[in-house]
Amino acid sequence: MGLSNKQLPKLGFLYLDYVLRFFDHSNFKGWPNKIETVTYHWKNDKDRFIKEVKRKKIDVLIGNIPATAYETFREIARELPHVRFIPSMDTQFSNKSKENVTRFAWKYDLPIPKTYIYYNHANADKFLKKCEYPKIIKKSYGPSNYGGYFVHKVDNYKEARDLLDDKKYHPQYMQDFVPMEADIRVMLIGHKPVCAFWRRAPEGEWLTNTSQGGSMDYMDVPKNVLDLAVKVSKAAKAEYWACDVAYGRDGVPRILECATAFAAFPYIRDWIAQYIMWSLSEGRFRKPHTPMFNWEELGKMDASILRTLRHLHFGKFSPSFDGEYFGKKKKNYGGKKVYLHKLDEQYKMYDVKRRWSEEWPSEIYNYQDKLALKPTKNMKTKSPSAKDVPHPTTDETSESAMAQTRVSKEELSDFLTSVDGIGKKKVKKIIKHFGNTDEVIGVLHQNSSILTEVKGITKKLVSKVEKAWSKLLK
Repeated sequence: MGLSNKQLPKLGFLYLDYVLRFFDHSNFKGWPNKIETVTYHWKNDKDRFIKEVKRKKIDVLIGNIPATAYETFREIARELPHVRFIPSMDTQFSNKSKENVTRFAWKYDLPIPKTYIYYNHANADKFLKKCEYPKIIKKSYGPSNYGGYFVHKVDNYKEARDLLDDKKYHPQYMQDFVPMEADIRVMLIGHKPVCAFWRRAPEGEWLTNTSQGGSMDYMDVPKNVLDLAVKVSKAAKAEYWACDVAYGRDGVPRILECATAFAAFPYIRDWIAQYIMWSLSEGRFRKPHTPMFNWEELGKMDASILRTLRHLHFGKFSPSFDGEYFGKKKKNYGGKKVYLHKLDEQYKMYDVKRRWSEEWPSEIYNYQDKLALKPTKNMKTKSPSAKDVPHPTTDETSESAMAQTRVSKEELSDFLTSVDGIGKKKVKKIIKHFGNTDEVIGVLHQNSSILTEVKGITKKLVSKVEKAWSKLLK
């Protein structure tokens, strides 16, 4: 079962100077072939980086991209259409900024605190003069809260004005203040929760970050929080993912942050690597089994132990198996008592496959550069105006339609059947193989040779398709 050593894709670790490394070789225990390393050195290193990836014949680049390099790697990914990035650039869209998290949430109708984003500072000032307080003001650009140091609560216009005059944040990103019991971080692999914990603010405070004195515990994370995290992970098409969820005093969970770049114990990074190995090898390697609420038991250990645990394996439930603990234990969950091992059927670990379509192209969604206060290199900018202010209730479907010209299933079928040798049956096979019309269009744009994965599609046919596609685009 699974691919042979020669059939396995060639892996590469994507590293960047001065950036902490999420994975290393020890995480990919048992991978039989050499794993290459490619390091991006910043400044004008794009062309050299692309050449090195091509020279090393890497098929899959694994690693997170920091916010400050995200747009450059969007360009790099387009120059390397044969290379799969894990996580994909679309999945890492939320890593770049809080604005991107908000746009992602708006598009998929995910619950978040009501959010206001202003590039036009005069309009922001008008809003601050008439809005209700308190408000939360955040630094938008960057992958995280930086331990809460760039997240501020303001109780009136003067506090807001003084803060923004001092910090010079751009865009000016504000949210309604939501009274909450705590926030909850959920980590997922293949859309399955593998770890979750509460972060509670100190008495009389509102920030829950542990660096600001907040406390942690792993017990009884509510079902609606886990269900929301799974929904968000699926929307992001994420191989691995983390959500920070505000658990309001009204009982409503709301997304605060989500990204692929997050702090994780080494054994969780091992599980992610094992999952990637399983997925890329078509089942040759063991898919990690992470019983639901395993974190409650592991969380009873001292953090110093958790930081050193490696390569944990759980057995699946069987009456005579040493996973018996998870087989017999019941838990109050979702209003009823359930066996823990039954929850593994409800929260499955999915095999997230490569996507070829581009959901968040920078030509549309790179507001931070298009509407920057100062011109950025090689990009014309314009002065932000009222129309550039995203409204918190905007229907993002109109924006997503702008991202790419939509091609219907019928239009794609008409194009493919115009190629000699491709009939309607082969068209159905192609669409079924790649999942939908958008994915097929993505393959045609980026690397049409991938069509040979479909039974009956030869290199000769692909050559005909490429010529017809080039002619169509002229």
